[in-house]
Amino acid sequence: MISVLRTRLPQKESREVALAAAREILIEQGPQAVTLKAVAARIGRTHANVLHHFGSARGLQTALASCIGQHVTQKIGEAVLSVRRGEADPRAIVDLAFDAFAKEGAGPLCSWMALTGNVEALAPILKAIHTMVDGLEDPGHTMVPQITLALTLTALGDTLLGGPMAEELGLARDSAREIALRQLMSMVGPDYGKKAAA
Repeated sequence: MISVLRTRLPQKESREVALAAAREILIEQGPQAVTLKAVAARIGRTHANVLHHFGSARGLQTALASCIGQHVTQKIGEAVLSVRRGEADPRAIVDLAFDAFAKEGAGPLCSWMALTGNVEALAPILKAIHTMVDGLEDPGHTMVPQITLALTLTALGDTLLGGPMAEELGLARDSAREIALRQLMSMVGPDYGKKAAA
């Protein structure tokens, strides 16, 4: 948990602390709880101080989306490269994507923004995903955009409705992950990630 700030910090560091607090609140209480006032209380600053860094509640949400998008796509991108080198199992890619939406708070945040009409705040997450896809271009695997789309939408849907839907259908809770993994492997082929290990 972010500790209350006692001393004056440089502007960049103060902004980073505020974003870390916003992320904690998002994960603990959901996107509706991420307000300027809540972040200020979490870090022991005034509402005006946090407002100064972000300009508005929407500014805070956009900055949070950017922070989460960059963090998550960096981890997923590293996992993809690790799998390509034969150092990790393709399941790592699926697990990171699903965890990004469920545990990192990206799923509830994206849904909240879309439902409240703050669609422009989704741009940083979408841009981070696009940048990741561009960075993962590989002549041997031309379906990176399609795989990313399928995996992202499946992980988001699982975050929002996966538990109740799996229970209703009598399926295991991780069924959507298993389906996503099979879909990934069908798109890249059974030898994906095994070349470097051979």
